[in-house]
Amino acid sequence: MTTCKLSELFSPAFYDVHRQIKAGKATELVAKGGRGSAKSSYISLELILLLLRRPDCNAVVVRRVDKTLRTSVYAQVCWAIGALGLSAKFKCTVSPMECTYLPTGQKIFFFGLDDPGKLKSLKAPHGYIGLLWFEELDQFDGPEQVRNVEQSCLRGGPDAFTFKSFNPPPSARNWANRYAREERPGKLVHHSTYQTTPPAWLGPRFLADAEHLQKANPTAYRNEYGGEVVGSGTAVFENLALEPIPDEQLAAFDRRLYGVDWGWYPDPWAFNGVQYDAARGTLYIFDELTRRRTSNRDTASLLLDRGLTAADWITADSAEPKSVQDYKAYGLGCRAAKKGPGSVEAGMKWLQSLARIVIDPARCPDTAAEFSEYEYERDPRSGEVLPGYPDLNNHHIDAVRYATEVIWKRRGA
Repeated sequence: MTTCKLSELFSPAFYDVHRQIKAGKATELVAKGGRGSAKSSYISLELILLLLRRPDCNAVVVRRVDKTLRTSVYAQVCWAIGALGLSAKFKCTVSPMECTYLPTGQKIFFFGLDDPGKLKSLKAPHGYIGLLWFEELDQFDGPEQVRNVEQSCLRGGPDAFTFKSFNPPPSARNWANRYAREERPGKLVHHSTYQTTPPAWLGPRFLADAEHLQKANPTAYRNEYGGEVVGSGTAVFENLALEPIPDEQLAAFDRRLYGVDWGWYPDPWAFNGVQYDAARGTLYIFDELTRRRTSNRDTASLLLDRGLTAADWITADSAEPKSVQDYKAYGLGCRAAKKGPGSVEAGMKWLQSLARIVIDPARCPDTAAEFSEYEYERDPRSGEVLPGYPDLNNHHIDAVRYATEVIWKRRGA
């Protein structure tokens, strides 16, 4: 292998990712980011390194369309082989499109999903397939298609690793953006941008184009170069921050408020815990529960198990007075939201007016998804944004609105 240091081949943004993978702390990497973030270069290098450390392992690299393989992932893997000083030990062909490590016969296969049957019948001549890379994840049809590929390929070996890379589309509702937000054991999600890539790797033209777009169209710049989910111009909440709330900060919350949206199948029962920092105009959403077809007694037990008592301030949807009384009978400090004409608009506008709404995505995944994906509706004919707030997929939003009613009602917002 080349005497070149890996630190000279990896963008600095990926040093820690490499250490975690080498230490066996992850079984999947979701690498998202903007243009020039060097994520594909890093993955191609890491793919080769993992292959060499597993002599019985083969790899599959997949894109949605077959015709894009040769000039993208195939060329990228060939570059990585050369950068690692391994050109003499690999045989790379385009018909069939594969790279073979000559000392062991291990192969890297390249497929487009134009013909998914090819993957179902794939059989490595030596060992098993334990490495899989989905490039441009958002271009696949959805999680089911990706899962089918994983089930077809990753079987028969002692371990497996999957890479999934993409530039986040603008809409939070895109399935790949949703997938990146989901928590699961062994899943490492990493975000990178061109700003962590050595400038010499990008060149002056790339940097000039990025600077120009930043001035000409800041929103497009944030999406294309920053890899941000900026929405499609219809996002209701543009003040979201999906980030962990440290345990020590959570322990310091001393004015906790709670909200409940009752729901019944197919609508879920939704509960949230929040803390408002008036000095900074920031609302922290630190807790959630979501259930379906669950009785008042059982959901009350969930809250009691969380330590809530009659002394806690729980505001619930007033549409079900009996449910409010049930909670009181079970020992919870529950009160009905006051609602009234214009209450939805007042509560929503107050939430939108905040400097930040911080949602811990690990503690509150359903809430993070609702707030991120909540958008104004458009007129199907004119495309104009319609007034009002859609009453759809907003159960945790309602729970948060009820929880904070005591604040925005008092403020006259």
